[in-house]
Parts: sequence; C-alpha cells; structure tokens
Amino acid sequence: MHALISRLRVWGIFVWMLVTAPFFILATIPLLPRRDLRVRIGNAYGKFLGRSAAEICGTRVVVDAPGRIEELAPAIFLSNHTSALDIFIGMWHCPWGGCGVAKREMARIPVFGQLYALTGHLLIDRGNRDKAIKRMNETTDFMKKHEISCWIWPEGTRSRDGKFGPLKKGFVHMALATGLPIVPVVVHNATERWPMGPWRIFPGTLEISVLEPISTQGWSVDTMDQHLHEVSETFLEALGPKWRRDPDPG
Repeated sequence: MHALISRLRVWGIFVWMLVTAPFFILATIPLLPRRDLRVRIGNAYGKFLGRSAAEICGTRVVVDAPGRIEELAPAIFLSNHTSALDIFIGMWHCPWGGCGVAKREMARIPVFGQLYALTGHLLIDRGNRDKAIKRMNETTDFMKKHEISCWIWPEGTRSRDGKFGPLKKGFVHMALATGLPIVPVVVHNATERWPMGPWRIFPGTLEISVLEPISTQGWSVDTMDQHLHEVSETFLEALGPKWRRDPDPG
C-alpha cells in the first residue's frame, strides 16, 4: 500500500507539471530576447511548483531563517543533493532573479524540461567539457551584467546513500569570475523523505539551514583545493558526522 501511495504521489507531481507548465511556456515566448525576464518567469513557476510538489509528497519544509536567502542575494547558493526532492526545494527557495544550474538530462522531462530551457536557466552537458565551460561562462557574464544569483548542487549528482560527496570545481570558477560570496544551503534528511532507488516517499519534516556567507575575496585558481575543502567542511559540520563519507581506501 505504501508503494502504491508513493507512486501516486510521484505521478501526481508529474501530472501537475504537465498541466501547469504550458501556461508559463506561453509567457516566455514574447520574452525570448530578454533572458533576465525569462529567468524570473522560471523563478515564479519554480516557487509555485516546488511548494506544490512538497505538499503532494506530504513534506513539511522548515527553514531556520525565513527570508534570509533573499536578504543575502546576490550570491552563489550551494545546496547538497541526496534526493529528487532537492530539485523542488531548490526551485522553491532560489531567490528572485536567481539562475539555476542543472544537468542537460533535465531537458528530457516532457514539458517541464522545455520550460526550464526556455526560461534561460542553465543546462550543463557533463559529457562535453568544452561546451559545459562555454555555457558556464555565458551564465557568469549574464550574472555579472544583471547582478543576479545562482543556485548550484556542487556535488554534480545525487548521493546514492545520502552522504555528502566530493565537490565539483565549477562553482569556484564562477566565484572567481563574479566575486560573489558563497552561501551554503544545507538540506537535512531529504534522503529520508524521498530516498534513491525504488519509488518510496515518506511524509514528514524536512529542515533547511541557511549558513553564513563565505567571502570569495582573495580566492584564486592556485588555492582552489583549499576553497573546495573549506566549503565541504562547512557542509559536513552542519550535516553531522553521520553524513561524512569514509575515505577511499585506494
């Protein structure tokens, strides 16, 4: 019975996307020359869909400092990634004007993927490094021009066991180019609400901690590993030892 209800919840989200996304797609078409306005349409839909998806899943989201994300913008917001719920949480809490960064495969989701691409949020082709760097540079230029934020899952992919994974370097390059601070957004127990694997959704509370900004002034390419370690340890301190990955014996 639980598996059946979980599947109904997932299909409920999917159907809701199919029903609602076309209205926002139509709204983007007259604004094709204005990426900044299309991004805001994406923000509006993200906040609408993100909250709806959490409610369909029976997830009560508690943020330790409501409104703090908007107060800290513009910034580069980093969030850990352990669950499909993280996508909806990020869409919901990304600040107004903030640009999301996701893998190219998201564009394959019917209707929703097309809306994501049309609204000007960034899709990264992880299999093509040169193309990914080009798209990231374009978004960095866009961020500087319009003084907007970015929301990134720096681990690059979902953790299969809920533990915090190694960070990709893309956000460091973005910080070096924009000078924006890093704001860690720690999502607690998402993997317990909607774990990887077979469809299982467990209603309950999901907590979000918005940590203090990390200044990127003085960062450089030469000290990149130091910055990755600093940000990683900031997340792990907030998450607790349970979510620290054991060192690779190799």
